[in-house]
Amino acid sequence: MKKKKSGSKEGKAGDSPSQLIDARIKELSDWRGETLARVRILIKQADPEAVEEWKWRGVPVWSHAGMICTGETYKNVVKMTFAKGASLEDPSGLFNSSLEGNTRRAIDFHEGDKIDEKALKALIRAAVALNTSARATARPVRSQKRPKSA
Repeated sequence: MKKKKSGSKEGKAGDSPSQLIDARIKELSDWRGETLARVRILIKQADPEAVEEWKWRGVPVWSHAGMICTGETYKNVVKMTFAKGASLEDPSGLFNSSLEGNTRRAIDFHEGDKIDEKALKALIRAAVALNTSARATARPVRSQKRPKSA
């Protein structure tokens, strides 16, 4: 019997990540579900090629050439954590959580918060651009053979 990795793209009974995210939104059935659903739509609008994943025993993750962000839900907050958020420009000041780290940055949405959709989409596009540029520059460079000295 093969074990699934914790970052497996499939959940119980072979449900796809998209189905698992749908189920999470339905299960929440309150402002958190509505917020997660709205964030999901904005991610797909900003990057139609974003891939949905289900990791770490129940966290929605969106990726494109690497992780873009997660969509965690807690009792009082929906948290969007950007994997490389510290490297992103945030001219609208959306990041309001996890500001002390060297890599990640997050946006905490509380009940009643209005989402700055234009700024969020720009941030998502910037995260994708960073992922795709990092992947392009991370390609191994072939070493050139040096001529043997005489």
